[in-house]
Amino acid sequence: MIRIFTSPSCSSCRKVKAWFDEQKIPYEAVNIFGDDFTKDDIRELIAKSENGTDDIISPRSKIVQENHINFDDMKVSELVDFIKANPSVLKRPIIVDDRRIQVGYNEDEISTFIPEARRYAARVCAKCGSCEHCVCPSSRNL
Repeated sequence: MIRIFTSPSCSSCRKVKAWFDEQKIPYEAVNIFGDDFTKDDIRELIAKSENGTDDIISPRSKIVQENHINFDDMKVSELVDFIKANPSVLKRPIIVDDRRIQVGYNEDEISTFIPEARRYAARVCAKCGSCEHCVCPSSRNL
């Protein structure tokens, strides 16, 4: 299941959810300021980040700048506790599934979350354009 970590005031978060809705791809939205955002969620984000905290934490965050926080000096448990207490330090939106993570709204990269079977069908159907279930842009003009 795809999960999108969001905040209510984030316009990029709204764009991501609208894109998934338009593509009819199910997802679970998790408000990082809500009770449903858990320490396990934070551990998952850290684990899936290729570059650790650089991928998911905004260095421009007010609390990071004012307190001169160095995340490299923190134990994982301290980092998890810090993010849980200060979720505004996270970049948004963060999209995760079983294998990958994407931070922010990037229209080109987000397509990797389209199920593989649908991507394959789009490549194959692009040649015919006449399938009744065709998902190709060319078939929409018929």
